[in-house]
Amino acid sequence: MTALPPRPSIPPARHGARLAAARELLADRGLQALLVGVGPDLRYLAGYDAIPLERLTMLVVTPDPHRLPMLLVPRLEEDPASRSAAAVAGLVDIRTWEEADDPHAVVAEAVRTVVGRTPTRTAVRIAVTDTLWASHLLRLQEVLPDCRFTVGASVMGEIRIVKDLDEIALLRLAAHAADRVVDAIASGRLVDRAEADVAREVRDRLVDEGHDAAEFAIVGSGPNSASPHHAASDRRIGPREPIVLDIGGPLGGYGSDVTRTLWVTGGESMGGPPAEFVGAYDVLRRAQAAATAAVRPGASPAGIDAVARTIITDGGYGPAFIHRTGHGIGLEAHEEPYLVAGSEAPLRPGMAFSIEPGIYLAGRWGMRLEDIVVCGEDGPDVLNETDRSLRIADGRCGSLTGAEGR
Repeated sequence: MTALPPRPSIPPARHGARLAAARELLADRGLQALLVGVGPDLRYLAGYDAIPLERLTMLVVTPDPHRLPMLLVPRLEEDPASRSAAAVAGLVDIRTWEEADDPHAVVAEAVRTVVGRTPTRTAVRIAVTDTLWASHLLRLQEVLPDCRFTVGASVMGEIRIVKDLDEIALLRLAAHAADRVVDAIASGRLVDRAEADVAREVRDRLVDEGHDAAEFAIVGSGPNSASPHHAASDRRIGPREPIVLDIGGPLGGYGSDVTRTLWVTGGESMGGPPAEFVGAYDVLRRAQAAATAAVRPGASPAGIDAVARTIITDGGYGPAFIHRTGHGIGLEAHEEPYLVAGSEAPLRPGMAFSIEPGIYLAGRWGMRLEDIVVCGEDGPDVLNETDRSLRIADGRCGSLTGAEGR
């Protein structure tokens, strides 16, 4: 196997800048604390990929620039917490709790220390990150009855939505790795294989290509291609039918997500796809290309969605485009911004998202075309590079061509 390209990392100092940005937003929005549970927000701020447990792990960030954020962890997790990027750089104060302790009370004490220094106690507002377990939130509400809890996305979404150069480099590496997997699958044997078997190969190949894990491997063949989130089944792939291949997972924490549509012939004598399918794919490809070309600073996500939707509607398949045009991507497979009607906040350089229109005729066939795109200073920066034409695959011994040429 070819050696994998070097992987960039997020410098520890970057976590300091992120924590500072969180403190500033807390102050600007009149929030007394940000309670960060296990998940992508904790990894973003502290570089700590903690295990989700019933035992509370929590980062407590306050607006006070002179107070280190407290990283509260169970005693048995002290070692990995102390090796997190923020801890190594001295950016957080690690506190541990024993099995018989009440960690929620420790968090409450830290919050009350800050609240006691605020001018008034009538509007104590605390932001909580989205992935905090309900069991922990309910207990925190019990021990902090005088506090009003609000969603942490108002802080974290603002910080995370624009990617820095290292984050974009990781997204690009992930995209290129996933591209190679798509090409390998499309060039290999498909006929008479179960969808689930192909999905297993996808997952293995993603990891072999450097992914931390394979989060999803959608292999929708024949009529199953009309289900956008089809779970790969025992259905065997036949000749003269499409496959929607949608794959991805994190690499260095940052996700890939690419979709290509194949037409499996099962041999030259079986012929190519019917004219209706070729025509629909032409509509789809034009919609995806136009939506991508419309990406620029100041454009609205809703406007990008409208570009793709108008072309598909004019092509006669409007009701068959049943989902948004795209979603943000980073430490999560789906995050802000969302390319959908009503999403008007203008795009900014560094925002990363999918552009993935689709056409789905239930019980017959479906198709989707997806790339990850970064909003650049002057337009779109498309991270995926694999061929976007309708792929005509023999499916028996590995030949592959593009219906529209390369």
